[in-house]
Amino acid sequence: MISGVSWGTDGYDVAVGPDPNRRHRFALHETGEMIAFLASLGSDSVTVVESTNGMLDGRMMAAGLRVWRADPEVLPPRPRFGAVAPENLVDAATRGLERLTRLERDRGTQTGRESLLDVGSQDSAPVMARLLADGRCIASGDPGRNQVAITFDDGPFPPYTDRVLDVLAREQVRATFFCVGLNVGGYPETVERIAEEGHELGNHTWSHPFLPELSRQEFQEQIERTGERIAEAAGADGPPRLFRPPYGSRNSEVARWFGELSARTILWDVEPFDWAMPGAKLIAQRVLDDVRPGSVILLHDGGGDRTQTVDALEPIIQGVRSRGLEFVPVGELAVRGS
Repeated sequence: MISGVSWGTDGYDVAVGPDPNRRHRFALHETGEMIAFLASLGSDSVTVVESTNGMLDGRMMAAGLRVWRADPEVLPPRPRFGAVAPENLVDAATRGLERLTRLERDRGTQTGRESLLDVGSQDSAPVMARLLADGRCIASGDPGRNQVAITFDDGPFPPYTDRVLDVLAREQVRATFFCVGLNVGGYPETVERIAEEGHELGNHTWSHPFLPELSRQEFQEQIERTGERIAEAAGADGPPRLFRPPYGSRNSEVARWFGELSARTILWDVEPFDWAMPGAKLIAQRVLDDVRPGSVILLHDGGGDRTQTVDALEPIIQGVRSRGLEFVPVGELAVRGS
């Protein structure tokens, strides 16, 4: 049994096999129900996602699903906003799974093409250097100031975002949350809470795609629609002034797009790979081993079970503070020369 999962403005479409009568629609807040439905198809079933859909694979694999990624070369052209039809994904798998990539839980959506991230980073280095020099991009703050920023990607995603917020409130820490439009649409009340409790909001695209695969128009749609949803949910006057690229993905062309945004691009210099769930103790230790004055710490409140991240958060905060470092939202992080 082969199923395809596509994303759009207001939800997900699932096609099961070639039968056009077996299409199912799930709202943005019904991802749990959708994954349960897919799991009910049997242990031998195959689930196919498009390469622009970067928010479901971890949860699907945790539920025991076998997940394959279909890349653009085996699919028809995408619409300007949204994935190809789920039937197209079923057809791609039917024509041969060897043309697709089976995702691995500890490698995530980018399974098999991690080298593309490295090549893209190298290719974009001159452009990114100019953005950093101009203050249009931040990877870390001023090492001469005892400030660090803690950031969370891929939410909002109850209950984990709420549990993160509980810890931050208890520890009196302000953080920055880079939100995905698909989740903002499903859980606007959580975005409202983030804003009400004095945290900072950033744009993390609509569907968490690998950016070098997008056209300029697709990229713009991802940013604009997400910014509109975040502003609406937070009751803000305008979209966030911060942007973080999914996976940090870029090439020289995409990096030039970053420079055209009204928002500042935010990267990071401390990454404990909490999304791979190595254990709360190891997550905290990795952060404390690498954190320095000016560090931007990358954690995740969405994309899967983030219990380990929540459990690591208090030891991280206490360990960072024991070194005399102050937490500030990344937009307030002092940069060299400021």
